[in-house]
Amino acid sequence: MRRLILFAMFCTTPLYAQTQYEYIESDRLGTRELKIQLPRNYEENTEKDYPLILVLDGDFLFEIVAGNVDYTSYWADMPEALVVGINQVETRSEDLFVSDATFFPTQDGAKFYEFLGAELMPYLEENYRLGTFKVAVGHGASANFINFYSFRKTPLFQAYIALSPSMSPYMDSNLTEQLADLKSPLFYYMSTASEDFRDHRKDITALNTKLEAIDSNHLFYAFDNFDGLDHYGLVNASIPKALQHIFLVFQPISRSEYKKYILPLETSPVAYLTEKYDRIETLFGIEKQILLNDFRAIASALDKKEQFEYFKDLAKLARESYPDSVLHNYYMGRFYEATGNPKKAMKTYREAYIYQEIDGITKDDLLDKADRIKVEYGY
Repeated sequence: MRRLILFAMFCTTPLYAQTQYEYIESDRLGTRELKIQLPRNYEENTEKDYPLILVLDGDFLFEIVAGNVDYTSYWADMPEALVVGINQVETRSEDLFVSDATFFPTQDGAKFYEFLGAELMPYLEENYRLGTFKVAVGHGASANFINFYSFRKTPLFQAYIALSPSMSPYMDSNLTEQLADLKSPLFYYMSTASEDFRDHRKDITALNTKLEAIDSNHLFYAFDNFDGLDHYGLVNASIPKALQHIFLVFQPISRSEYKKYILPLETSPVAYLTEKYDRIETLFGIEKQILLNDFRAIASALDKKEQFEYFKDLAKLARESYPDSVLHNYYMGRFYEATGNPKKAMKTYREAYIYQEIDGITKDDLLDKADRIKVEYGY
C-alpha cells in the first residue's frame, strides 16, 4: 500500500488542529479516501505518541468527531488524539455487508474488514506516531460493523462508540458473550433516542439490558437514551458523552470526584492520586504529568481530613513532577510543621529560595512561613 496524495486543506498553523485529505491504495479495495486531523503542534512534539480515533462513515461523521476531540483535548479532558475518517459515501453498503448465512462480514464486507486491520492500521502506524490506545466510531450499519473487531482474541480497538447501531442477526448475543469474557480493559458506549428508528431502538434497548447485567472488571460500559432526538440528531449529543465516558479517569479531579471519592477515603488520598495516574498510563499508554489542579485537590483533602502526615508523600510526588519548583518545599514544610518539627519546617521553607515559584506559591510566601516559625518558637 502506498500514499498517493497528501495535501493540507486548512488549519495549517500549529495553533490549531490540522486536517488533511489522503488517498491510499488498498490491495483489497483500490483507492480509498481518508480525512485526517492531526493534533495541535503535532509536528513540534516529535517525541509524543497519540491515541487513534478511527471514524467510519467519515464523509458525515468525521467533522463532528474531530471537532469534539480537538475541543475536549484543548481543555485537557482527554489526551490529544489523531482522528482518521474513512469516506464511504459511494461504497458504504458494500463495505458493511454482513452475510445472512454466517452473520459475519463477507464478500466486499470481508475485504473492508481485512482492509482496516491488515492494511490501514499498519499504514497509519508507519506514517504517524500512534500510541497503543485506539477508538472506533460508527453510526447505524457502521456502528454494528465495528463490533466485529471486538470479537478478536485481542480486540483491534480498546474503545467502541456505537451510535444507534443497526444490528445484524445474533449481534446482541455474540457481543454480550464477548464483552462478558474480556481479558483486558475495553470501553463501550452505545446510544439511541426516543425518535430513533423503531427497529433500532427496540434492538438497542434489549442489548443494553444484557450489557448492563455483565459483571466484569474489564468492561467499562455506558449507555444514553436521548429524549426528543432522532437517528441523526443523537450523533451530536452522543459524541461528547462518549468521549467523557472513555476518558473520565484522564480528566482533572473535579468537584464531584473530590466529594464522591476522595473525601470519603479511609486510606491515603496521595495513594489515590498515584493510582489515578498509574491507571491513565495502563489504559491509554500515556505517562501524564500530575496536574497542579490535582495536587491542590489532594492537599485540600489532607487539610480537611487532618491527615497531615501524608504531606510527606505529596511532597515526594511534587519533587518528581515539578523538580525545579517550590512545591516540594511547600508540602514538606507543611509535613514538618504538622508533625511537631518546626525547626526542620523553617529550614525547608527557607531552602525554597533556589527554586521556581509555581501555582501562586511564591518564595516570599515560604520565607514568611519561616519567619513566623522563627518568631513563634524563638529560633
